[in-house]
Amino acid sequence: QVQLQESGGGLVHTGDSLKLSCTDAGRTTGSYGMGWFRQSPGKEREFVAAVSRSGDTLTYADSVKRRFTISKDNFVNTVYLQMNNLRPSDTAVYYCAADQIYGGRDSMKYDYWGQGTQVTVSS
Repeated sequence: QVQLQESGGGLVHTGDSLKLSCTDAGRTTGSYGMGWFRQSPGKEREFVAAVSRSGDTLTYADSVKRRFTISKDNFVNTVYLQMNNLRPSDTAVYYCAADQIYGGRDSMKYDYWGQGTQVTVSS
């Protein structure tokens, strides 16, 4: 059974960097499409970045293009989100998601979700 757990969040200043990690604690075999989403209080969950099952397709929201990078390490069943030049508007709880087939923008197509990690960016 897939059990996703995020880590790496924290409190930083504008312009700082963070690297988030999401590991399958269930140690499920095989490759998965994976995505990152975020949600701030009173707002809808929004797409951030995704990587396809094969790893050959990377997708980003316009708001994070050229600042964030998503990557997978299949050896340790982990997906990462390198976040550079952070802004206060990036403040949110960040969630990772996984699916045996899908690896794109649509949150409704993912079967598995982590509990989230808080990212706070001060002015």
